[in-house]
Amino acid sequence: MKLHNRGAAADIPTRLDVLPWSRFHWRVTIALGIAWSLDGLEVTLAGTLASALGSSRMRLGSTEIGLAASAYLVGAVLGALVLGYLADMLGRRRLYVATLGIYMIGAIASASSWGFISYAVARLVTGVGIGGEYSAINSAIQEFTPPHLRGRVDLLVNGTFWIGAIASAAAAGLVQMPALFAPDVGWRFAFGMGAVLGIVVLYLRRYVPESPRWLAAHDRLPEAERIVDAIEAEVAGADRTPRRAGSPIHGSGAAAGVTLLSAGRILVTEYRHRTLLGLALMAAQAFCYNAIFFSYALILTRFYGVRAETAGWYIIPFGMGNFCGPLLLGRFFDTLGRRPMIVATYSAAGILLALTGALFRLDVLDADTQVLTWSVTFFVASAAASAAYLTVSESFPVEMRALVIALFYAFGTLLGGVAGPALFGALIAGGSRDGILLGYLLGGIMMIAAAAVEFMIGVEGAGASLETLAPPLSRARLGDRPPATRIPARR
Repeated sequence: MKLHNRGAAADIPTRLDVLPWSRFHWRVTIALGIAWSLDGLEVTLAGTLASALGSSRMRLGSTEIGLAASAYLVGAVLGALVLGYLADMLGRRRLYVATLGIYMIGAIASASSWGFISYAVARLVTGVGIGGEYSAINSAIQEFTPPHLRGRVDLLVNGTFWIGAIASAAAAGLVQMPALFAPDVGWRFAFGMGAVLGIVVLYLRRYVPESPRWLAAHDRLPEAERIVDAIEAEVAGADRTPRRAGSPIHGSGAAAGVTLLSAGRILVTEYRHRTLLGLALMAAQAFCYNAIFFSYALILTRFYGVRAETAGWYIIPFGMGNFCGPLLLGRFFDTLGRRPMIVATYSAAGILLALTGALFRLDVLDADTQVLTWSVTFFVASAAASAAYLTVSESFPVEMRALVIALFYAFGTLLGGVAGPALFGALIAGGSRDGILLGYLLGGIMMIAAAAVEFMIGVEGAGASLETLAPPLSRARLGDRPPATRIPARR
């Protein structure tokens, strides 16, 4: 017997939300969630292969390698903004196939580079693909995952960035061994791994359908119902007791009217508290995270005498701590709730970051214990950072979800990839432990301040349907006609 009524007001969200976790959900999560691993792979490769690129035929200097890293950053921001907008306009499925294709082209081009210009362009293209992946993929995963599991699934997917980073560090160490690879071959092989992995992922994504929520919002209810029928058939016989079901998506056609301007107006009027919350969470985690991650090798080599070619191996224990945090703490974001866990993890991460800076200033650590303190700190900070992406992903309407994710991702990437590393790079270059301590204290203060913002205006999304948290848009809210009544600000 069908558990729904057909028609223009078909309750697509409720039908998806009451489904139990199944092989279908595993398939979606693995096929789409690997985007974070690809980013971890690419970001870490670019850093750990720096010496190989310098000694290869390309002879790239530190300035050129830095510029290529900036090209990747610019590409990621552009890809997120442009492809995120298209993911809301054209559909999730088209984009998570297209973005992977762009990434694979960039990875192959990186492996085939013959000079600085070709390498920088290749990194730009790779960044475009990765940036586009974030917005299309995160929105699709959110829209398929049952609400009572959304927190832990989202944190786990975000945490897989570090699986890619660990794999990248190990691979980079192997390909730089002269006994195994020639100097101009090993680094090409490492970049080529991303393209090979992309082929496997592209095959898996063939079996991931379009988001029924997106289809319903775009007046394509028959297609949405066919997809939900197929998903229900796959998990037939399972318990579908409703938890906190969401509102129906009526397919008003409002989705077609979403523009960057209208989305921005909605963010600063109806959702101004959530926008402020998202900015606070993203800014804090992006600053302290990227500041440490992009400068850890400099600290190890300058203050602890670690050789540059072996510094990459230290990313493995650091990455394990970062992955285990979301893995082990994620379930509490669903059981205890978003607000208490975000406040707790952001506060704890800020305190631990300050303590790590104090121990560094006292000069009581060696290379191994320094990495251990980072690993403990980011066991908590990793869960906090993933929760920031969870917050911005579930707090806004389906019609603009991918674009909003793109906007916040771009903000965090620019802040974390420019301001944080630039400040810590200057502090490390100064050679003063006092200056580096100040950098750690600044990061800790930002994390604790973000925890305070969450405590005051945080949104409790545990177990709630996406449509309950943020009802679908209407034409009136997009400005097509004046609303009959004033819409109160949403928190």
